[in-house]
This record gives sequence, C-alpha cells and structure tokens, in this order.
Amino acid sequence: MAELATIARPYADALFKATGAEQAGTAQAWLDGLATIARDPQLLQLASDPNVRDDQVVELVGSIAQGGDGNSGNVLPEAALNFLRIVVDNGRLAALPEIASQFKSLNNRQSGSADAVVYSAFPIDDAALQDLSDTLEKRFDRKLKLSVQEQPELIGGIRIVVGDEVLDTSVRARLEQMKLAMNA
Repeated sequence: MAELATIARPYADALFKATGAEQAGTAQAWLDGLATIARDPQLLQLASDPNVRDDQVVELVGSIAQGGDGNSGNVLPEAALNFLRIVVDNGRLAALPEIASQFKSLNNRQSGSADAVVYSAFPIDDAALQDLSDTLEKRFDRKLKLSVQEQPELIGGIRIVVGDEVLDTSVRARLEQMKLAMNA
C-alpha cells in the first residue's frame, strides 16, 4: 500500500516536528488510540458520507477516544484534537493507522531503538524476557522495545520480528526446514 504510506508520511513528519522528541511518547499514545478508532469500517463509511460534516466526525471520534461520555478521565489534549481536525478536514481519516505507524518509526529512529515482537509457544517469565532482550539488543545492535505474543502453533522455541528482519528458532520452522531438505 505505497499510496497510503505516501499520504501518511507528511502528516507523521509534521506531527513529529511539532511535538518534539520530549513529547513524542505522549503523542504516540493518543495517536495510537485515534488510529485504533479509525480502523473501524463503519466509522470510515460514516466519515465518507457527504451528508456528514467534518466537525461531526471529529466530535464523534473525539468522544469515542475520551470514553464515549467525555467523563472517563481519558481527555484528548488540544494538540490531538487539532491534529484530528486537520486529518478529517483533508479526508485522511483512513490514513490514521499508517500515520501512527510512521510516527512510531520516526520516534524509534530518533531514540535509536526499534519495536520487536517475540512470538512464543509458551509464556515467557520476566527474567527470561530480560535475558532475551539483552541478547537480542546485542544481535540487532540497537535498543529494542519487546512485546510478547503467544503462538502455540510454533510448538516450541521463539520467533522474533524486528522491523523487516525475522529470527525464527521455533520447532515449527525447524520441522519445515527438515521437510524441505527431505523433499529436495
């Protein structure tokens, strides 16, 4: 989806420059929330309806982001509402998830880190995760922000995804390798 990435890039760049490195974490939090809301197909359909005004869409998305009633204590900062207005006014609500992704990449690049997903067949305790983190940071030569997802179909071992790099030491991957070797 190169087109969506191309559309999202200037928004992510502008937001990153406007928030600055010290506020990027806060901005990432509310941007991720808005991106989650913007993935809803019914909302996107409503936003594309010519009978619905942009300010109504901004009000609806803002209300959802604040917990529906605005009284949940989850208040969007003014910068978030302004950014949302710009995105909606320009008809780019569907690009919000990609904007959030690119913003996260900019933030990671600035901090010299990367997101890493560890897929494991079994739960990983905190001590093992810390050891794994230390090892992976040496392997990938950067600070990693790990998240863990269980995938029982791996049978055993782990699979690590850092950006477009994959390190697969799962039993499932080894069985696939053996199968290919036997069929060759």
